[in-house]
Amino acid sequence: MANQDFPQNRGLSIAIRPCDVRGKESPERVTVINQSAFRDLVSGQRRGFAASLMRGILRGCEWPYSWAVRLRNWRYDRGRADIHRVAVPVISIGNLTLGGTGKTPLVEWIARRFRERSLRVAIVSRGYGAEANGQNDEALELELALPDVPHVQNPERVAASQQAVEVYRAEVIVLDDGFQHRRLARDVDIVLLDATEPFGFEHVFPRGTLREPLSGLARARVAVLSRANMLDQRAREKIRRCVLQLSPEIAWCELMHCPQGLIGASGKQSSISSASGKRVAAFCGIGNPAGFRHTLSTLGCEVVTWLEFADHHNYSSDDVQSLVDWAADAEMVLCTRKDLVKLRLESLGNVPLFALQVEIEFLAGQSELEAALEHVLQNIK
Repeated sequence: MANQDFPQNRGLSIAIRPCDVRGKESPERVTVINQSAFRDLVSGQRRGFAASLMRGILRGCEWPYSWAVRLRNWRYDRGRADIHRVAVPVISIGNLTLGGTGKTPLVEWIARRFRERSLRVAIVSRGYGAEANGQNDEALELELALPDVPHVQNPERVAASQQAVEVYRAEVIVLDDGFQHRRLARDVDIVLLDATEPFGFEHVFPRGTLREPLSGLARARVAVLSRANMLDQRAREKIRRCVLQLSPEIAWCELMHCPQGLIGASGKQSSISSASGKRVAAFCGIGNPAGFRHTLSTLGCEVVTWLEFADHHNYSSDDVQSLVDWAADAEMVLCTRKDLVKLRLESLGNVPLFALQVEIEFLAGQSELEAALEHVLQNIK
């Protein structure tokens, strides 16, 4: 539970970013309801007449949005809309649902593998939430992890990819969050499904959290079930069978996020064991707070207070002061790297602040994913 003394309605509302029929995210941030409350509503956990009525209204809104997305995909599939290819291979890593699927660690893993082959790799993304002439939180996080990999952010991802090739001499491009961006041709489409919410409650936004109908999975070459360790083997197998029904030829992977250490804003490293037995205040501003909370539960610490912000939340000076007051009784404050790169603080008041570093570990399908990437390498001139 979040500390009730913390100022209410600060960064706690979900920012929904629907795509228009051209595939560009709408520029405005539409504040709907509390992020957790939204999922409780569309999942059916919230009961009663009012909740049922609201789901009915959202269901009515789902149809035109779903129709527009289907029409857009049909135009690309039939060649009615142009798809642009750049001079180097493109690997797209994306989601089928709104919110976080633990995508950044996989982007990092793939980019690092190309670097280990002495290839010049660049990451391209839309840059949602970036300040003017700056980088967004995900780019800053990847810069911390991969300082030798350029990250080009531009809503026009074809232009960004061309820039990566011409300016940075990239030999391969990793397109971050690119599954719905159809204008840029890609050699491999990798789609992540979060184990806690793999199919978006089987409804397209706003009735559920799907960005597009489930039939879109047919475009993907690899499906990756992230945070797979949060489910037992039977549940994971059920999801795999559902995916294969939608895309019989798709490669299947399962991975988990493993805590590897703690890092401070200055780059100071600390071991995971340093959190064991500590009274910890934890917060995050990510798409799926439940995944971070689950990872914290493996550290052996006592989470004495917990706070969620909206995804891509930009921390103000007022936020920082409120966090200082909120965390005063803790021995340590933990957040994600995505939060730390925006705060750039070594402590909150007298309480040290660290980000949890995670790496992926495959439970199944690593060889299938590597085979798809190896196929891309064969096309590099």
